[in-house]
Amino acid sequence: MNRQLLILGILTIFISCSATKEASKNTAQILRDSSTFLVTEISTDKTYGFSPKNPVEVGGAKNSEGPRNERRFLNALAGPNGEKISYYRAGSCCPIKSDNDPYGFGSVMLDNYRVTWENAKDTVSIYINMYDSSKLKAPVGFTIKK
Repeated sequence: MNRQLLILGILTIFISCSATKEASKNTAQILRDSSTFLVTEISTDKTYGFSPKNPVEVGGAKNSEGPRNERRFLNALAGPNGEKISYYRAGSCCPIKSDNDPYGFGSVMLDNYRVTWENAKDTVSIYINMYDSSKLKAPVGFTIKK
């Protein structure tokens, strides 16, 4: 009986530590409404979202919410002066390393979205990672939708 309790206790500690480690890797995203994430900060890093080496990490792939989370992030953005943005998915690109690869190869593909707004001179590419998550920020040059 004591041996069983000891084993149960060790398993409980192991599972708790594993869950905590996994939770610390991923940041839960907060919804503003069902189609928009709550984004409260604008990045100061000029590469954030604009480089495949520094993509926006929206998460959600594990529970089949990845593409929806990409749109939820983009729906939170506005142009430089608060303009409504429009966007389309240009495709997948750019393999990157991720511990959350569903196939176990250790790498995933990013999605590239082209974003524009009224009176913009051109479209902007934003790279999004739906396999990993971190605190969401608006990329430099964007504002947050009100």
